[in-house]
Amino acid sequence: MVRPNSEDRALRARAEAVIPGGMYGHQSTRLLPDDYPQFFSRAKGARLWDADGNELLDFMCAYGPNLLGYGDAAIDGAYIRQLAVGDTMTGPTGLMVDLAEALTAMVTHADWAMFCKNGADATLMALVAARAHTRRKTVILARGAYHGAAPWCALRPVGVTPEDKANQIYCDYNDVASLEAAAAMAGDDLAAIFAAPLKHDAFVDQALPDPAYARRARSLCDQIGALLVVDDVRAGLRIARDCSWSTVGVAPDLSTWGKCIANGHAISALLGSDKARAAAAAMFATGSYWYQAAPMAAALETLRRVRETDYLEHIETLGAQLRAGLGERARAHGLDLRQTGPVTMPLFLFEDDRDLRKGFCFGSEMLKRGVYVHPWHNMFLNAAMAAADIDQALDAADEAFKALGSRLTTLEPVEKMRFLAA
Repeated sequence: MVRPNSEDRALRARAEAVIPGGMYGHQSTRLLPDDYPQFFSRAKGARLWDADGNELLDFMCAYGPNLLGYGDAAIDGAYIRQLAVGDTMTGPTGLMVDLAEALTAMVTHADWAMFCKNGADATLMALVAARAHTRRKTVILARGAYHGAAPWCALRPVGVTPEDKANQIYCDYNDVASLEAAAAMAGDDLAAIFAAPLKHDAFVDQALPDPAYARRARSLCDQIGALLVVDDVRAGLRIARDCSWSTVGVAPDLSTWGKCIANGHAISALLGSDKARAAAAAMFATGSYWYQAAPMAAALETLRRVRETDYLEHIETLGAQLRAGLGERARAHGLDLRQTGPVTMPLFLFEDDRDLRKGFCFGSEMLKRGVYVHPWHNMFLNAAMAAADIDQALDAADEAFKALGSRLTTLEPVEKMRFLAA
């Protein structure tokens, strides 16, 4: 069982004095159960240890970057070797060319690559490239889709002006009529349709792309002369070794990548077809650390493993084992658990749980038993996991479902999530 979190609480108190809100962004635990740790001390393989030394089987995988396991010896070794000879320099090393060649060989639609640091960097570059190519302003986005925390796509309104959000039209994901209506509204000013690889919005069930929706997005872009952008930052390499929409037979003009392409080392990418090459070359996009050699070395080793191993089939098998086992155990305890999305990126929500009181209780009970799951965000599996880890998670879930079932009539509202029930 997880031990008391005195060190975590002490760090939180110190952080409150020197970090706005004590923590910010997706790393903040303010919308998680109160017993979730904010700070961690180390990680290895499929596990991490919180600041109090509690060992946790981690189904968040650093919110996605951990694809092949924390602290992978070969990937980190490539990073360290390159760090010893040169990393941030006056110009890039030849590894930048090597990595661009590796990515364009792997991703069918891609003829060129540009590198940056975060997913938000890549999606902003995609937006600028689409507007530069078309000389138009309007973009279509799916409601609730996450494309980063920059003002143009931020989901929260704090500090964001109407001008930041200008020239945007929203549609509903997988709704062809809604997409067509948005395109009609944009008219001949449509620069791009931005598409998530699947509906992976927070707080709601995930949904795989409807092939008809994906094909219509492609045909509308072709008809109007706009660019189709698939934001694969979160799902890239977890659904396919190619762009995620290759699974529905649709190739975008631009795709954005990040999170796991270097197994946790800081690098992201914008990939594009020849159609948008001149626009990408003409725009000014740069960053002091975008050309670092060490993350590129790590990315090359990661991509070698992606090409040469069965990592994807392995995590698909484990994900299917987890999904089937959770469903069986939830039903045995009389609970309606909804599991949606790809098995490699699972999301767990409960029926009749608008303020997530069931989800919070389940998450806390899992945490007590050494398994870190998330009550409202999609999770991830990594290739360092084994069948025994899934068995551990299922044993913990059996006990957690039992505890939840015994408390159903006494669960208190989750005040911090009241906005969901409003």
